[in-house]
Amino acid sequence: MGKVLIKNARAVNEGTQFETDVLIENERIVRMDANISDANANVVDFDGNLLLPGVIDDQVHFREPGLTHKGTIYTESRAAVAGGITTFMEQPNTIPQTTTIEEHESKFAIASKSSFANYSFKFGGTNDNLEEIKRLDKNSCSGIKLFLGSSTGNMLVDNEAVLENIFRNTELVISTHCEDEGTIRANMAHYKEKYGDDIPVELHPVIRSAEACYLSSSKAIALAKKTGARLHVFHLSTAKEMDLFTNKIPLGEKKITAEVCIHHLWFSDEDYRDKGTLIKWNPAVKSATDRAALWEALLDDRIDVIATDHAPHTLEEKDNVYTKAPSGGPLVQHALVAMLQKHKEGRLSLEQLVQKMCHNPAILFDIEKRGYIREGYFADLVEVDMDFNWEVKKPNILYKCGWSPFEGTTFGTRIKRTFVNGHLAYGNGVLSDESKAMRLTFDR
Repeated sequence: MGKVLIKNARAVNEGTQFETDVLIENERIVRMDANISDANANVVDFDGNLLLPGVIDDQVHFREPGLTHKGTIYTESRAAVAGGITTFMEQPNTIPQTTTIEEHESKFAIASKSSFANYSFKFGGTNDNLEEIKRLDKNSCSGIKLFLGSSTGNMLVDNEAVLENIFRNTELVISTHCEDEGTIRANMAHYKEKYGDDIPVELHPVIRSAEACYLSSSKAIALAKKTGARLHVFHLSTAKEMDLFTNKIPLGEKKITAEVCIHHLWFSDEDYRDKGTLIKWNPAVKSATDRAALWEALLDDRIDVIATDHAPHTLEEKDNVYTKAPSGGPLVQHALVAMLQKHKEGRLSLEQLVQKMCHNPAILFDIEKRGYIREGYFADLVEVDMDFNWEVKKPNILYKCGWSPFEGTTFGTRIKRTFVNGHLAYGNGVLSDESKAMRLTFDR
């Protein structure tokens, strides 16, 4: 790939901001300093724009194989790169499910030919695949995913003995979707009797309630403490759950960690009136009070990571009565600009944003040489223009499903360039036709 020299950048990295040039050779950063010159390098002038590490998204659903009418690794990874996400970890509820080593490697084979962002795939735990989990290579698998409440894909793990065995028999990070199935089924039965299938979508956070979330997450955390397992609780959505997490331990020493998603930080139950099933997610978007508690926990370090839970469905699928409209929505193209907007509103600093979206996922999953702007690290880098207004409209949406819950929103920043392993994957609205994406490796 030769050399690239980034000039006149304002880097945000490891808790500070500083002016720097960055010299990239092949896939890696080889030098960071002021006033670098190299006659053999291709010069890219940032003209004072922000330079961030590429975002690492630890939770996406790119729908391949088996659900490719919604999205593919190719389409969604290109949308991710355009949004400044250079690395993703995809979830196992595809068709077939990623619950055998053979299916796991099959996904890597697809990504090696089609992904534009660096990639890894979570391995799905079930009631009967413990022996497969034991065979996983801890340095080539990002982690285990367990659905402790049924969501998309019919992967509920509800055998308590099996669950404890999984917790006791892996060194990998166990990421969990926590919602109590019994509570949800009872609530659903109650409202279905009252409304039939056409339940008002505003009742989604009542059916998939705060209590359902707390019951499940508190149980998972108790099991992690009992077994010593490494637990990461995905997409937290309630104020009540925040008391389950601590900020008294450095992230590198935490055994139990927490994630929040863009939609739970942005929307509240007041938005169902306008957005309807477009913001139907599992766990549900809940009250403004819950949202405020999530922000508080994010900023005081009880919550460690911001992710997307990118999960596209077609508009035709979404345009259904409540019980038939699937949960999930596309987010990777707009996640970083959404959080930059919150920075402009004064909700979090740029340093906090980079910590939660870039550094912490790398620490939490032991990702090798990514997540920072450092000499010797892979050159996954993002240029941000902090003074550029644009509106999310159908013509500029890159998801295969063709819609966004942010449609009609005006953002005040834009992703100008994205480098993946030193290669310009996206620049000034144009996606490269060439990919230099890599399979993630881990230092465990």
